[in-house]
Amino acid sequence: MEGWQRAFVLHGRPYSETSLMLDLFSENYGRVRVLAKGARGKRSSLKGALQPFTPLLVRWGGRGEVKTLRGAEPISLALPLSGISLYCGLYVNELIARVLEQETAFTELFFDYLHCIQALAAGVGSPEPALRRFELAMLGHLGYGVDFLHCAGSGEEVTDDMTYIYREEKGFIASLVKSHKSFTGRELRALYERSFPDSEALRAAKRFTRMALKPYLGGKPLKSQELFRQFVPKKRADAPE
Repeated sequence: MEGWQRAFVLHGRPYSETSLMLDLFSENYGRVRVLAKGARGKRSSLKGALQPFTPLLVRWGGRGEVKTLRGAEPISLALPLSGISLYCGLYVNELIARVLEQETAFTELFFDYLHCIQALAAGVGSPEPALRRFELAMLGHLGYGVDFLHCAGSGEEVTDDMTYIYREEKGFIASLVKSHKSFTGRELRALYERSFPDSEALRAAKRFTRMALKPYLGGKPLKSQELFRQFVPKKRADAPE
């Protein structure tokens, strides 16, 4: 690579006695795995910087799947996530690490990620809308195209009170049968606009993103969701799942 990149740490783990293996999400190179040699050493200037949710400038070198970190500087203090917002942030990080291919540019998604983390850090209201907007943005950047505004069967524009059932690789088809895959036209408009006026629209958005993300995630559960269930006894409506 040339020059410095804006990036965030998605995940880090100890490697040898003094180093760290890091998954980064960078502005122009997407997800990159780097080895931060000596980052855990007593004299390392990087000890507190290489943490999730800290905006960084980084540069790396080398060939192969794992690069070598050449430098890292925090742009600012870590965005303040705590409690439910922290678990939501960990969920978003894990989603990126699981879904995106390494070293594939997703520049627009990088800024969608930044906006999501900033919204979570603000701690105003439920974190649910920020999560749904990010999931929908990710699906869009992955090329997951779906028409929320027209019936896939007739081509007619959806109407608010009509029910539409989701068919993979086809879209939404008008149906009187109601199931887990059914959505009202009003809910589909909310998905298109990424604006969720009430709890019903949010629940519908969550159902849709779960269905759409499932092929990318496979059958392996997300660790962030398991952590949430372990440390938060009573399940909340805004749980990151």
